[in-house]
Amino acid sequence: MQALRIASGPDLKGTLVTAEFLSPRTRQLLKEAGASYADASGNMRVVADRPGIFVEAEGAQKDPGREPRPLASLKGPAAARVVRALCDVRPPYGVRRLADIAQTAPASASRVVSLLEREALIERGPRDEIREVDWAGLLQRWIQDYGFLSSNEVAMFLDPRGLASFPAKVRDLKVRAVVTGSLAAVRRAPVASPRLAAVYVDDPEAAAKALALRPAESGGNVTLVRPLDSVVFSRSWVDEGIGYAALSQVAADLLTSPGRGPSEGEELIAWMRKNTDAWRA
Repeated sequence: MQALRIASGPDLKGTLVTAEFLSPRTRQLLKEAGASYADASGNMRVVADRPGIFVEAEGAQKDPGREPRPLASLKGPAAARVVRALCDVRPPYGVRRLADIAQTAPASASRVVSLLEREALIERGPRDEIREVDWAGLLQRWIQDYGFLSSNEVAMFLDPRGLASFPAKVRDLKVRAVVTGSLAAVRRAPVASPRLAAVYVDDPEAAAKALALRPAESGGNVTLVRPLDSVVFSRSWVDEGIGYAALSQVAADLLTSPGRGPSEGEELIAWMRKNTDAWRA
């Protein structure tokens, strides 16, 4: 606003404006007003008639002194990738190695790590490496911003033959698919017979056709899910020829599902605590 007032005032020829940083818009307004300027980042334009002087140079286009806003949310694909990597792979590792595991940009990984460090969900070592991760607490924190139904594209279908034969159909699919939810949890922490199947696929409509499913607005027993990000397929596991999502993903999906999903998710996490070596790389 100060630059606008300057530009709308009288001719500023012969005036030199200095600052730590002048934005491109501010520099343009000063130029139009006839003023000279210089900032600490190297942007400079000095014009004079007597003696004749014209010097112009470009420095930073963004304020180098501006602090980046700290991350406040774990929404979105980048956060999901980093959270999943922290849960699935035991430390120690640095941020760059974490970014490699998560297949995301180091800057994104660093922002997520900073958020989690502020919330005491990770512990750093003497060389700033990630040394400990409270993976169960991290899952609880993630589901504040992630929801199985709200974060993914979900479609409900009916398998007229019921769920008993459904896993075999998934095994025979020729496309990428991993089972999540109750049907996956029961393979590790059986509580009750699953009443709903949930499967991540890239193309739900094509998968529904291949699986001989019928669309169902209500009363369906199969949910086909186009995921928020391909991370749902990362570090999956196979049992009897059927692909299942990583248990960290399954737990988050159950904890944010309706009905008895949250209680099944808690049972799965209890199993994961007792059998860390069985699922955490």
